[in-house]
Amino acid sequence: MKLALFFGNRGFFPGSLIASARKELVEAVRKAGFESLLLPEEATRFGAVETAAEGRIYAKFLEEHKGEFDGVILCLPNFGDENGASEGLRDAGVPIYVLAYPDELNRMDFAHRRDAFCGKFSIMDVFTQFKIPFTAWAPHTLHPSQELFQEHLRKFGAVCRIVKRLRRCRIGAVGARPTLFKTIRFDETALQGFGITTEVFDNSDLLVAVDAVGDRDKELLAKLERYTSYTDFSGVPADKLTILAKISVALDRMIAEHELDAVALRCWSDLQKTLKISPCVVLSELGDRCIPAACELDVGNAVAMLALTAASEGPATCLDWNNNYADDPDRCILFHCGPVPQRLMAKKGTVIDHPMFAKALGDGCGYGCNVGLIRPMNFTFASTTTKDGKLCYYSGEGKFTGEPLGEGYFGCGGVACIEDLQRKLGAIGYGGYRHHVSAAEGFWSESLDEAFRRYLNWTKTEL
Repeated sequence: MKLALFFGNRGFFPGSLIASARKELVEAVRKAGFESLLLPEEATRFGAVETAAEGRIYAKFLEEHKGEFDGVILCLPNFGDENGASEGLRDAGVPIYVLAYPDELNRMDFAHRRDAFCGKFSIMDVFTQFKIPFTAWAPHTLHPSQELFQEHLRKFGAVCRIVKRLRRCRIGAVGARPTLFKTIRFDETALQGFGITTEVFDNSDLLVAVDAVGDRDKELLAKLERYTSYTDFSGVPADKLTILAKISVALDRMIAEHELDAVALRCWSDLQKTLKISPCVVLSELGDRCIPAACELDVGNAVAMLALTAASEGPATCLDWNNNYADDPDRCILFHCGPVPQRLMAKKGTVIDHPMFAKALGDGCGYGCNVGLIRPMNFTFASTTTKDGKLCYYSGEGKFTGEPLGEGYFGCGGVACIEDLQRKLGAIGYGGYRHHVSAAEGFWSESLDEAFRRYLNWTKTEL
């Protein structure tokens, strides 16, 4: 990632404050693992921006480098000037983090005093007037050499990645919505209004694409090799493994041809009746490559998974809010049949004949269920839905504990510990959200909120 650095200035403050800030901020950004994009020092006075004219110089600089940077840090080594800042950044088109330097009590003379504490309010005020979205986290002032700034950069980097991925994205909806699953209805037109294009395919399109994969195709042979090293297929008949690999190749081709960022698949029960498999492990392997893949045609959670993948730079999964955990009010079991990416599992899964379909349709028609346990980790959960033309979401954080699920529990799941869970479940239910929820490793809820509400204009449901 690359961040453009903007330095505000007020002319009667010493230029040395700008010079030291340029060095300190570049070093902090480098330490966080990001690259910097700086206006040349000779382009304006001190390489900073004060006047509207200097702001236009900076705006031109950003336009010349459009597409090269993912966010902007608006740094105030001193009070700064809101006119130059608004002129320079009103068309930046990326998230903007406002950083104000702190004053030091023993350096409050005119040669050293910054007043950035005050200047930050002026920037925030005028940006609000101009409707320029920005990020300003507590504390109000922060030196870039402080460790807390590294945490801010981690969160802000996630905001930039989420906005970049979600502002314009394409979700593949493969198959018709199962008639029993009215819970996963969505408004395609509403999504489009937020930059999310839904590309819709019939399951027959998938069946035709599977049929087009030849038994000696290089892609198929590579996929078979990938699958047998990915998880335990030792109990799966060879012909079923081949069909699962062909589905994966067909989906890969579909994703490439239509430039899809994520997919939602109708996973039952026509695939069990036609190809005699369950595609759980196919979705698992896609997710492990950070291609979000939701089951049961849940486009809303495919969107949430895409955001979580962007934030965490790792795989996300779609799970059910599925079971209570004994009588513990802050624990529950999050589960699904087997689409959980291996990187989120405690150890390699084992692919079996799906017990639910074996019972309903007969043995041998549901191979593909990847059984295992979600590994202990901190995680963020989120889900989205469309409502009255709005794109609504919730998010929260918890911990997968690694505790046992109970004898005979099939599929892949984990015990989740979430503070004040019962109240949050009530808010989810009253909010009209589905029984699915997306999850990814790490704590990213603050970044999701910042990206969704401030930059993408989604509507938050408070939990």
